[in-house]
Amino acid sequence: MRMYDLITKKKRGEPLAASEIRAMVEGFTKGEIPDYQMAAMLMAICFRSMTEEEMRDLTLAMAASGDEVDLSAFGSSTVDKHSTGGVGDKTTLIACPIVAAAGGRIAKMSGRGLGHTGGTVDKLESIPGFQTTLSREDFFAVIEKTGLSLIGQSGELAPADKKLYALRDVTATVDSIPLIAASIMSKKLAAGSAAIVLDVKTGSGAFMKTLDDALALARAMVAIGEGAGRKTSAVITDMDVPLGSAVGNALEVAEAMEVLKGRGPADLREVSLALAADMLRLIGRGDFAECQRLAEKAIEDGSAFRTFAAMVEAQGGDASCLADPRKLPQAAFHLEILAERAGYITHMDAEKIGQAACMLGAGRETKESRIDHAAGIRILKKTGEAIEAGEALAVLCTNDESRLAPAAACYTRALEIAAEPPEKRPRIFARVTKESFGHAERAHEEEAKDVMSDALLAEIRAAMARREEKEGGADGR
Repeated sequence: MRMYDLITKKKRGEPLAASEIRAMVEGFTKGEIPDYQMAAMLMAICFRSMTEEEMRDLTLAMAASGDEVDLSAFGSSTVDKHSTGGVGDKTTLIACPIVAAAGGRIAKMSGRGLGHTGGTVDKLESIPGFQTTLSREDFFAVIEKTGLSLIGQSGELAPADKKLYALRDVTATVDSIPLIAASIMSKKLAAGSAAIVLDVKTGSGAFMKTLDDALALARAMVAIGEGAGRKTSAVITDMDVPLGSAVGNALEVAEAMEVLKGRGPADLREVSLALAADMLRLIGRGDFAECQRLAEKAIEDGSAFRTFAAMVEAQGGDASCLADPRKLPQAAFHLEILAERAGYITHMDAEKIGQAACMLGAGRETKESRIDHAAGIRILKKTGEAIEAGEALAVLCTNDESRLAPAAACYTRALEIAAEPPEKRPRIFARVTKESFGHAERAHEEEAKDVMSDALLAEIRAAMARREEKEGGADGR
């Protein structure tokens, strides 16, 4: 095999064989294939895409490039989740303990924040004493004891992905659906769970800005997971507005605990319960409606909160912080953002709000940056809500007073205010499953009619129709 020949083949739009993909990934991981040739291949994939079989073979080769976790000791009840990233997205801290309390087994390796999006590991590390790095033996012991363990991703998990992503980042090849899907799914497959639920975000705060792109990515990942023998589904959720009312690590932990106690913001509760229900459905706990009831029960009877607290204690954290959020890191400085005029918030640029939180210290400007776990934003008014002149819209929190003014300016630029309220958007657009692969399910469409205009419903249907028509084309992609 010559890399030159494979680049030429892909440049012409011809599919690569599984053996060619394996040899290419192995050679690049070992340093035998130079960066400049792999960069050419990545660009060819961006222009020519990949077939479903190529995406699966690329993912499997990347997953096999390092350690692969064997969770067979926990039977068929192991289930993982992944979010494509957003602002205020703390659903892992809610959905995973719900599923564990209902009999699932969660062995989850999570990441740190990336750009304007928050990371689960950073949130967990705002709990005093919590250990996100465990030996494999300790990792398994916590799962055995509590049904749940959340840790940071191992450096030996899918090392091909780490090396490929670094190259994609500097060669303008990040925004390729096949490469994104293979990157995400290689780590999920290597992590070993029998089932995988994917939360694919769409909107201003997501990497997938349009519903078309979100559907394409969801279908690609479900096809890869199912093709690799894992039960896989995707839920397409809204990220045009930050999820919940807290953005920032300790603030988000406190808000997640409110949901587990049966309170908290309605949007965060709805999305978390939907993800938990789908996770339970994949491991055979019933149909979606039955699993939704199981998830709700785990909150109502307190078992989900107790499960999360038990995991925190087992991993060295101070579980008393969960009942009393005042024990979590607290910011020394606060600033209210006040409305300049009356009206309605018609749009929130969620990405800019995430950037404002990073400016306060909640995210990293460089890989070496230290996170201020107390920093973040408490959102008081969201899209669709009426506001009065001088009313507080949000509270900025930080331990560095000099960060307040620039973050406030950024947050203010993220808001659009008008005299009339905007059209309402659904929180969950669709579910993509093996069974509904030919036509993504219109999640809760009948209920959605109560909160969406006919125009927005038509837009959602049109996006799905475009994707179905494209995937039914002669090229089979």
